Amino acid sequence: MIPRYTRPEMGHVWSDANRFAKWLEVEIAASETLAEAGQVPKEAATAIRTRAKVDVARIHELETRVKHDVIAFTMAAGESIGDPTAARWLHYGMTSNDVVDTAQALQVRDASKLIERDLVMFGEILDLRAHEFRHTPQIGRTHGIHAEPMTFGLKIANWFSENQRNIERFRDAAAQMAVGKISGAVGTASHLGTEIEERICKRLGLGVAAVASQVIQRDRHAQYLSGLAHIGATLERIALEIRHLQRTEVREAEEPFSEGQRGSSAMPHKRNPVACEQICGLARLVRSNMLAAFENVALWHERDISHSSVERVILPDSTILVDYMLSKMITIVRQMRVFPERMLRNLESTHGLVFSGQLLQDLVESGMPRDDAYKAVQENAMAAWESDTSFRERVAVDKRITKYLDAKALAHTFDLQRQLRYVDAIFDRVFGPHPPGEKSAIGAAGKH
Repeated sequence: MIPRYTRPEMGHVWSDANRFAKWLEVEIAASETLAEAGQVPKEAATAIRTRAKVDVARIHELETRVKHDVIAFTMAAGESIGDPTAARWLHYGMTSNDVVDTAQALQVRDASKLIERDLVMFGEILDLRAHEFRHTPQIGRTHGIHAEPMTFGLKIANWFSENQRNIERFRDAAAQMAVGKISGAVGTASHLGTEIEERICKRLGLGVAAVASQVIQRDRHAQYLSGLAHIGATLERIALEIRHLQRTEVREAEEPFSEGQRGSSAMPHKRNPVACEQICGLARLVRSNMLAAFENVALWHERDISHSSVERVILPDSTILVDYMLSKMITIVRQMRVFPERMLRNLESTHGLVFSGQLLQDLVESGMPRDDAYKAVQENAMAAWESDTSFRERVAVDKRITKYLDAKALAHTFDLQRQLRYVDAIFDRVFGPHPPGEKSAIGAAGKH
């Protein structure tokens, strides 16, 4: 992944130096476990642990000749031990993917901790901002068109709930990846045995794949990339919403615009939602990498290496991108500017049309046949829409409607607080009960 989107901690996880360090960690765990079992001399295991070093340049130099990265690694590590008698026990009883797949699990575990940390932090920010705007009226939109009143806090609560599901999905996917295998070339564990395999993995803090071929099966990796794609899709959904709300004719919210920032080389007035647009673009990459992960599930017999080149790209790139996107979105939502007065103005801009559904329901409840009620409401709504006049004033003088609803009943129909009366109950379902006696702030926003 290019440096532009790589944060230092996640970049380190996928660096060559750390990858080879994880390989060495697996080799050391294996030699020490085998020494405890009496299969490797203890002095050899001690020499491997204390003397073996990672020399990235030397490994790459050797790889250009032997054309095999694990062989190049074992050769370089053996040289660093400086004792051929001890070095010959390095990689004893193992095949390349015993090291590579098990070490990859260690890298993914470290990457997952960073992502989960940010997911939890993002949830905390969403929680705070949802409660901040819990009772801030906003028009809900379907198909991009004004529908019915809601609150901006309810919109953010929806984001929060989805993020919580992402945390659960991601934890499960990360757990599926936290396994190693030391079962040899075709998964029979014929060289070291299953007990040694389990002890090595336990030493590394990993579970053991119950059954494997030469590789750990790639359905786990596909699930993991799917979890990352879910996170990316959620971040894209939020970013896309903010982009719409920032449009000049809407202007209900906007991403932060810092001191000294410039939006256009030609138009000094521009405040473009570039961070949100960036997130929408990067989410496409994460989704495309998920497809590649599913293509990796089917390998020839007990393995081929068609998956290997793909994973060298999609695992680092996807975790790096999601880490970057989460960091960006945490900042965006934390510092997002919100304009409640503009939200209310937009809600009121259609002169009560957004209460047509409530009017239809009230008429039916009062005894008017549904089809007759629908026609009466729609005729008034279309006339108000075309003439940019008050929907409420029109229905108040329509005898078909006033036959069933008097002035008091119509006031109840067009009461904004009535539309939002269950917001607290929904918040209680999402976040848990709010403190007793906490009053709604909707009332004053009022009646139309």
